[in-house]
Amino acid sequence: MTVAAYAKVNFTLEVLGVRPDGYHDLRSVVVPISLADEVTLEPADEVTLNLKTLNTLKAEDNLAVRAARLMQRVSGRNEGVEITLEKRIPVGGGLGGGSADAAAVLNGLNEMWGLGIPKPELAGLGAEIGSDVPALVLGGPVLMEGRGEQVTECLVPSAVVHGAELKRKDRRVSSSPSTKHQAPSTFHLVLANPGVFCSTAEIFKAFASLLPNRPEILYNIRLAMQAGDDAAVARALQNDLEATATRLHPEIGAARRRLEEAGCLGVSMSGSGATVFGIVRDASEAECIARKLSEDGLWAVAVETVR
Repeated sequence: MTVAAYAKVNFTLEVLGVRPDGYHDLRSVVVPISLADEVTLEPADEVTLNLKTLNTLKAEDNLAVRAARLMQRVSGRNEGVEITLEKRIPVGGGLGGGSADAAAVLNGLNEMWGLGIPKPELAGLGAEIGSDVPALVLGGPVLMEGRGEQVTECLVPSAVVHGAELKRKDRRVSSSPSTKHQAPSTFHLVLANPGVFCSTAEIFKAFASLLPNRPEILYNIRLAMQAGDDAAVARALQNDLEATATRLHPEIGAARRRLEEAGCLGVSMSGSGATVFGIVRDASEAECIARKLSEDGLWAVAVETVR
């Protein structure tokens, strides 16, 4: 079985405060994009990992391996799985590559082993692995809150989704599978990575600019996405961590300026960096800008949002 492990960008990322456990409370609109790792799962006697790219992580540290072992424990199954990862998502780029791989393994083994675990419960399991995993398990644009363990459909008419809630070791995942809403539009983006590694822990440690709750940020991005208005989405982009990441890694600011100069409607950073992305009008423009930036020596790729 081969599963696409889609990367993500954060159309918004707000840091709302510090939790008693030392982590930060977040609110973020997370959107999967067409850039993806390829995850192949094959029956095996034990959990093994085959990486088709240079990666310094040991198998035990890889989130995909952790996801497979978690599924073994939850299901009580003795068999393993051979995981083959063909990496295309930059490591340490704020695109959720490791989390995407873990989410693909959770979804893939749920199907391959015929476990029938509902998506909200599967997302709850993902919270045990990493903050971005629940959002990527559910797929589509989602609102992520807390440390990442609370995820809801993003493009619903009401400001808050009320749906089935699952509590698992104080981790809550809520979803509203019965809510009907208009399918979101596809948005076209250009990703640019300046080639620096951003440590999430380092960025949060240096972040000291807590701002008051700004409900208009979520309201504006949701309205723009529901309308399919790329210019409005571009205006509504927000990442509270970008200033800190740029201060520590000025290359991020340089990459941002190159996207702006290339004509993107709006530019923001994804996650804790270092990848920045720009919203453009269509696929042709995205390809043109990505090609020009690549010719100038910057890693750049044209992508689109996926549902």
